[in-house]
Parts: sequence; C-alpha cells; structure tokens
Amino acid sequence: MVQVMRRIRLGFAPGLELEFVDRDKAIQQIYEFSKKGTRFPVVIYGPEGCGKTSLLLQAVEILREQGYSVIYFNPLRRRFEAEVGIESVRQRVLNRLKQVLNEYEFARLIWSVMDLAIEVLKHGRKRLAIVIDDAFQYLDPREAATIVKGLLEIIEHPEESYEKIVALVATSEGVSRFEIGRHRWGELTPMWNMSRKGFEELYERIPGSKPSFEDVWRFTGGNPYMLSLLYRYSWRVDAVISVIVSEKGLTRWFVDLWREWLEKVVEDPDTVSDLKFPHSLRDELVRRNLIVHHLRVRDPELWIDEPPPERDPEIGIGKENAWQVPLYREAVRRVLAELKSS
Repeated sequence: MVQVMRRIRLGFAPGLELEFVDRDKAIQQIYEFSKKGTRFPVVIYGPEGCGKTSLLLQAVEILREQGYSVIYFNPLRRRFEAEVGIESVRQRVLNRLKQVLNEYEFARLIWSVMDLAIEVLKHGRKRLAIVIDDAFQYLDPREAATIVKGLLEIIEHPEESYEKIVALVATSEGVSRFEIGRHRWGELTPMWNMSRKGFEELYERIPGSKPSFEDVWRFTGGNPYMLSLLYRYSWRVDAVISVIVSEKGLTRWFVDLWREWLEKVVEDPDTVSDLKFPHSLRDELVRRNLIVHHLRVRDPELWIDEPPPERDPEIGIGKENAWQVPLYREAVRRVLAELKSS
C-alpha cells in the first residue's frame, strides 16, 4: 500500500499545472531506499520524457519527509536546491552556480555539488540524499561514469560516519548508460513510460476537448512529455511529428542512407538485434534517443515502477528493443513515405 505523502504539482504545459499521479510502485521503491539507503548510486535510465524528472522531484519530497538532508541538482532546468541545515555551505555553492552562463557550464560544476555533500557529512548530518537529474547529456560518457564513481566513493569511503545515504541519478537512454554499466560503479535501473492505467488518469486531468484516449495512447505509448507536446500543439499530430523530424535530425539524407534498414525497424524494432544490422546505425538510433536497445527482462524487481509489456507492436515495443515513443516511429515513417513519393 502506498504511504500517504504530499503529491507535488508539476508544470505540464504553459499555464497548466497538474498533480503528480500514478507511479505507485516507484513511490514505494523510494520509501524502501529511504529506509535502507542505497548501497550503490541508483542510475535511473529510460526514454526521454517518460517522467524521470517528475519522479525525482517527488522523491525529494519523500526524502525530506523521512528526515533526510537533500541536495537536488538539475543543469537542464538550472535548478539547485539544498535543504541541508547549513546555510553558509549551501550559499557558497549557490553563489558559484549563479556565476555560470549556460547549462553546459552549470553541469560541469556538478563537482561543487559533490563537495557540498562531503561538507554536509562533516557537519554531522546523518541522513543525506543526493539527487542528480539530467546532467549527463552535457558531459562526456567517461566523465558521467566518473561522477557515478564519485557518488560511490561518498557512500563507501566517507570522511565522516553517517546513518544512511540515498544517491539517485537520472539519465536519458543513450551512450552514457553503457559507459556507466561497463564499470559497475552504479546500479543501473530502467524506467519506462507510464502504465496504461496511470496514463489514462493523467489524460483525464487535462482540461478541454481532446482526442480519444485510445488514439492518444497509440501515439504516445504512455510518454507524459509527448502528451504535453500534443496538448501544446492543440492535438495536431502532424505538427508534433514535424517538430520531432527537426529535433531528431531525421533529414532525407539520413533516412535515405539507411532506408532499407529503417523500413524494417519501423515494422519491428527487434530488427536492431539482427546480426546483420549495421552497428553504426544502431548506435546512431541510440545516440539520438529514438530507440532503446537491449531491453531488460520484464522482471518487475529489476525496474523502477512497472516494466513495459513483453511485446506490443501497436506502440513499437519488441522483446529486446523498442521505440522510445510511438511518434518517433511515425516521424521516421513519414520521411520514408516522402522519399518514396518523390
């Protein structure tokens, strides 16, 4: 049973805030982390826009309620919070972060956040939570892995004794995941888009007229960011696909170069695991966050929240590989169609 807690409100779209919904199993997992601490940094990875940031912000609230000093850092949103009870230390780091000019520089000051964590322990705080969100896209994969190692060092070899440490890190599906996993410095744990039931609850909270839930599910596969994008573009699927084509660099040149293989991946994402599938294309699809390669077995204990189904061709999920979002598949399909008609 999910424990009673304050559910945070999140910006869903300009002018619209919605309460955090669903993710009941994930919430229970956060409570378990708070009870025991984390033996290794927990590195949560999954599709872009699947709700990792929302979950971590809710986790911050839970950990505060459980008596933790909490440090939260998100370069993408230029957000730094530290409720550590040591104002002078917090202010010193905050002043340094205020001097940076862009998200890339902000991310590179992540070591200042690590220094803050060490300082907090020196001041006798016994329960510490370090939550780092969406920092790795600005870092070289090797540097990202080193950050995880740094968190592990704080857990394993602290300068001061402590009761519990919770270290949570989130990253989008991509190359940093493989670099981190190669060193075994963190506990890589996948997270997927929202379950059908939870996603329908989120859909129902959106005001105004909207397409049927079945249509929205078919295009988003439970991805809350794609839902917000559809809402912002007045439910115009073609407009959202145009945005995706541009943002993902799905140029006619790129799609034409790999036309034969992309036609197969559109029909079945498990084609990516074919022994003849070009590794360079596979790596590019992963780098662009279009597909998730080598999905973990669907054992619920090995996932944050609920795992995806074993297969679901309608929304582009195979046994070993999946399109991060069905609309990504539709974007590739559109460019393929344009090439055929030209």
